[in-house]
Amino acid sequence: MGKQEKFLTLAKEHLNGEEIKYWVFGMFKSKMFGKDTIRNGIFIATERQIFFYCKKLTGFDSESFPFSNISSLEIGKGMLGHKMNIIASGNKVEMSGINTGQVQEFVEYARSKIGKPSESSSIQPSIDSTDEIRKFKALMDDGIISEDEFNVKKKQLLGI
Repeated sequence: MGKQEKFLTLAKEHLNGEEIKYWVFGMFKSKMFGKDTIRNGIFIATERQIFFYCKKLTGFDSESFPFSNISSLEIGKGMLGHKMNIIASGNKVEMSGINTGQVQEFVEYARSKIGKPSESSSIQPSIDSTDEIRKFKALMDDGIISEDEFNVKKKQLLGI
């Protein structure tokens, strides 16, 4: 289990604090020195994306697939384990030999999120609250609302 834990630790550095929901570990084809090679990699499902990460000789490769951009998640199973393809915005990443991780949970979770905007994208920027507070402050200054009404509205807008 050591290799998977190492990949998870290294990948976390690129997730900007997102919580890992599920992950799967397997092999994918790539090119090294102009020749086809097979390397280990990991798919990580977070609240807003599937993140692909693999280590290479002098660094790493990674790619983010936001759920809102994923058009297809294909899965199959053969003698060497599961095979998974993720297609998003014309890009495709394939992994095979998946025998480690939470395969069923990963697939069910990802399919429930595909094509939907992330919940974090529905949060209004704080600048909107600031503008609203300024408007209510002007109403208070003009005598249209009281200081108490202004303070109540300000607390609502700030979520206090």
